[in-house]
Amino acid sequence: MKIPKSLHGYFWDVDVRKLDPEKKPYFVINRLLDKGDFKAIRWVMKKYSKKQIKETFEKIRDFNVKVGNFWSLFLEIPAKDIVCLQPSYQKMRRMHWPY
Repeated sequence: MKIPKSLHGYFWDVDVRKLDPEKKPYFVINRLLDKGDFKAIRWVMKKYSKKQIKETFEKIRDFNVKVGNFWSLFLEIPAKDIVCLQPSYQKMRRMHWPY
C-alpha cells in the first residue's frame, strides 16, 4: 500500500517514499484524520478497517480535541475511550501550550 501523491503534503516531516502505511498505521491514520481534508479521510476509510481507526483514537493522544470529539460521534466511540479527550491529557496539554 502506498500513500497517494495528493496526500504527501500531510507528511512534511517524514520521507513519504519510505513510509509504509501498513507498518505505521496509527501514524498515518492520525496524521490524515487530524490534518487531512475530505480526500484524505476517504482514503483512510478505504484502506483501514473501522476497528483499526477506532484503535488509533484509543491509543494515540496526538489528535486535536475537536477532531477527537467529531470522530467519537462519527465512529460511536465513547469519549472516555479516546485518549485526547481525557481530562488528564487536556490538562497536560494546556500546561505545555496555554493558548
